[in-house]
Amino acid sequence: MLTDIAIRNARPEADRTKKLSDGGGLQLWISPTGGKSWNLAYRFNGKQRKLNLGPYPTVTLAEARSRRDVAKRQIEAGVSPSEQKQIDKLTQATSDAITFEAVADELLEKKKRERKAEATLSKVGWLLDFGKASLGTRPIAKITAPEVLAVLRRVESRGRLETAKRLRATIGEVFRYAIATGRAEQDPTVALRGALVSPIVQHRAAIVEEAGFGGLLRAIDGYDGTPEVRAGIQLLALTFVRPGELRHAQWKEFDLDRAVWLIPAERMKMRRAHKVPLAPQALTILRDLFRLSGPVGLVLPGSRAFNRPMSENTMNASLRRLGYGNDQMTAHGFRAAASTMLNECGLWNPDAIEAQLAHSESNAARKAYARAEYWDERVKMMSYWSNKLDEMRRADPL
Repeated sequence: MLTDIAIRNARPEADRTKKLSDGGGLQLWISPTGGKSWNLAYRFNGKQRKLNLGPYPTVTLAEARSRRDVAKRQIEAGVSPSEQKQIDKLTQATSDAITFEAVADELLEKKKRERKAEATLSKVGWLLDFGKASLGTRPIAKITAPEVLAVLRRVESRGRLETAKRLRATIGEVFRYAIATGRAEQDPTVALRGALVSPIVQHRAAIVEEAGFGGLLRAIDGYDGTPEVRAGIQLLALTFVRPGELRHAQWKEFDLDRAVWLIPAERMKMRRAHKVPLAPQALTILRDLFRLSGPVGLVLPGSRAFNRPMSENTMNASLRRLGYGNDQMTAHGFRAAASTMLNECGLWNPDAIEAQLAHSESNAARKAYARAEYWDERVKMMSYWSNKLDEMRRADPL
């Protein structure tokens, strides 16, 4: 049996490799130049073989004995240690070639095949670019939680707390996909829960009192900008759809004779097609717009390019121009206003209101029921809402 002292004191021989045995086939080979390395002599399938276990002192005596014992167990299991070493090298090389960027790109391509909305794909791609900048070339199986945290901290340090939070979730999705496809064993973002500064939830500004909302409607009617912008804001008030759903609306989605707007699933946040009943007031505005931008293409094209939609910034800027700050009203705020006032009036089933807002139902049965059963009520509710807007518009200001 060898000892550390004996190994350190061992001297080479000038004309041959010196071999010191430790037992069980483990040997320390000392070359004529003084280099020392561990080797294991063993027999497999009746043939004498040799396995290099690494150089001394990088591989200590204790580590060499441990590697010998592992090799012995492989032999007992019918596995050649030398062949297993080559397989491990190839496996490691393959693993190192599977980078974060490669898996991230594959995940994004999967989302494209699933026909996720362009806005969603763009957002995910934008977030993944943050991760690729530092982690892109790293083998995904070797990335640690501190490495991911460093990426998130750089985003967080610029005050973009919500972006950092979403980035952690998106990077985590890449790792979970890698685990599912056998290319990683753990998701380091799990260990980062609570490590980031929590963003303060800021609800979108909205006017939800009838008197104030009536004043807003009168201001919109008197807007002296382009008629398309005025019509767009009026339609947000009447339909309370998400701004993006209206801005990207195309004429082929509308059946003005039947007073229905069918928004396709790919443009909906919840990935389900959504029907919007159109009250007479909305139909009047749409028919006026039809003379400006119909009969095909976008209902609300941008001012610079007819094939590009009006931007949400344009709508919000028009509200600023009317004197409403971003802490008072936003384009998205029309949804909160309608939801609040419709719920407060007590005339409508809350589930019908939620269905018209196209909010997600967690229960599949409730979801199907809401889509199938509330249409008639929603038609009446949207007519009521449009008439209510007229009533608020006509009310004397306080």
